[in-house]
Amino acid sequence: MTKTLADQIEDLLPQTQCTKCGYPACRPYAEAIARGDAPINQCPPGGIEGVRRLSALTGRPVIPINPANGVERARPVAFIDESLCIGCTLCIQACPVDAIIGAAKQMHTILPSLCTGCDLCVAPCPVDCISMIPVTGELTGWAAWTQEQADAARARHDFRNARLQREREENDARLAAKAIEKMRAVTAEPTNTAEELAEKERKRAIIAAAMERARLRAAGNAPPSEKKD
Repeated sequence: MTKTLADQIEDLLPQTQCTKCGYPACRPYAEAIARGDAPINQCPPGGIEGVRRLSALTGRPVIPINPANGVERARPVAFIDESLCIGCTLCIQACPVDAIIGAAKQMHTILPSLCTGCDLCVAPCPVDCISMIPVTGELTGWAAWTQEQADAARARHDFRNARLQREREENDARLAAKAIEKMRAVTAEPTNTAEELAEKERKRAIIAAAMERARLRAAGNAPPSEKKD
């Protein structure tokens, strides 16, 4: 199978999924570079070595990391102060590679071997119990991160996305089934007066509108009221 330019670029990114490049994950950034919409110096985790690798592939000149995206640094690992953790699960929801374990209202913990040092778990924590601890000494960029670690992080990220998509689809299916049953129940309600008939039709219209919104979401088209600016 022939790899596209975006595929080849993605292979050169460290797969920390940190969003520091300004894109929601490594793949969208790779696609933007391939289209010519983004420069090759927006990935601090890859550091200047990452820029050199992208330069060799794309033919673009080597340039310093854009400070607007961050700085090259030693790779950190997240640490949770378990005495402060309240079990809100917000960090678990934020972690792009499933490196945090725990459950609602129970203490969470980081799996250091899986953490990419993306920082994304820090901001959502309402009790500031997460710290980023440098673990690679003076080694930065690709010197602090191996290709094997990058490949494993990408696999976990892809698996997580697939799991979340499956869970959304299963939830949508459950809600759709409930809506159908509700529509059947409302349709079967007896009506003896014009007012009762009007109320039944009002309920049917509400349910039908909800079903249409669900259909649009399932098709990848959010209703206008749900679209973000």
